[in-house]
Amino acid sequence: MADQIRVLIVDDIPETRDHLAKLLSFESDFEVVGSAASGREAFEIAAQVSPDVVLMDINMPDMDGIATTERLAAEVPTASVVMMSVQGEADYLRRSMLAGAREFLVKPFSSDELTSSIRQVYTREREKMSRIAVQQDAGTSAARAADAGRASGEPGRVIAVFGPKGGVGRTTLAVNLAVAAATELGQRTCLVDASFQFGDVGVLLNLNPKNKSVADLVPELEGGDPDVVDTYLINHSSGIRVLLAPPSPETAELITPGGAKRMIEILSRDHDLVVVDCQSSFNDTTLSILDLADTVLTMLSLEITSIKNIRLFLEVADQLGYDADKVRLVLNRADSSLGIRVADVEHSIGRRVDHTIVSDGRSVVYALNRGVPFFLSNREAQVSQDILRLANAVVGTRPAEAGAADKKAAQKKSMFAWR
Repeated sequence: MADQIRVLIVDDIPETRDHLAKLLSFESDFEVVGSAASGREAFEIAAQVSPDVVLMDINMPDMDGIATTERLAAEVPTASVVMMSVQGEADYLRRSMLAGAREFLVKPFSSDELTSSIRQVYTREREKMSRIAVQQDAGTSAARAADAGRASGEPGRVIAVFGPKGGVGRTTLAVNLAVAAATELGQRTCLVDASFQFGDVGVLLNLNPKNKSVADLVPELEGGDPDVVDTYLINHSSGIRVLLAPPSPETAELITPGGAKRMIEILSRDHDLVVVDCQSSFNDTTLSILDLADTVLTMLSLEITSIKNIRLFLEVADQLGYDADKVRLVLNRADSSLGIRVADVEHSIGRRVDHTIVSDGRSVVYALNRGVPFFLSNREAQVSQDILRLANAVVGTRPAEAGAADKKAAQKKSMFAWR
């Protein structure tokens, strides 16, 4: 007999609880292990029966569904939440996903919608846990390798996401790549917004920098206090830790190349993976991050100006002595019909594109406007699958040392004319 999906039903209306239990009773692979009329009661029952999936109403007395979901995520992490609400507004969905819900159903919903959602959430969570368990047992898990590396003094991997032209989806990729690495690959991940003047990571994750930004941290690090890093990191519901860009552009001047390098080095000691969203301008601070990175994911699109800038950047990367495997080209919106083919791009720049991401404007823009990464809100979309494939490709690989960064430092000042 196949494993049954253990479901806890949480709703303050008795008739609704009974109706949901009856619907699920017709399915042979479901077992209703309890029902609760409030958030507090739900938490108490979940701690006792360990459900696989919790059907959670968003509006309840004493502790609403969002607060209960946050507490379950922290204390009963094996329980995946499917949120239910009569309101389908974007704000409800955003808050639910940020709290840790895996699916969102708008009442009234059909029996097929209900059972399909529960099965998808259960299967997705089982697959993720199975991948992590297999990797750990086999000794090939990137997270385990990173832990062993840190024990021997080896830092975590640093992935710099860079684009010599704006508007190519750099920040969107950096955010969703970090989320994919944390949620699907078990990586202890830190995301750094290094677009210091006009960073958008906080917008995409609906986070407020307040007094916790790079501009506040770097001066303290330069003063010799590495232990303060944790106080400036913001924990996101997806499991990633985030260091935001300054809230005002003028404070970006406080961040020196040496300070930025020191910051990344310290973060890499405590994380398996550090994803850095770099600004498009090519300056000393950006160069210090690119030098330090194990991999530079360089974004381009099917546009003449983007291709031209990529060609120039590759020339600079070669002069700086970056290993060929260190710089990887990521073609965003690769299936767009703009009169330029992938083969044309590769012929123009003289090398192959390493990774491609499909165009999905609807999912991407919708997720951006809600402040929820599309990898969380639309996990099954092709664009999310492409991000996961990219995460698998870059996590666990460490290219050969570039080695020539310091030696080439004197050349950097003369290389800014390409932009």
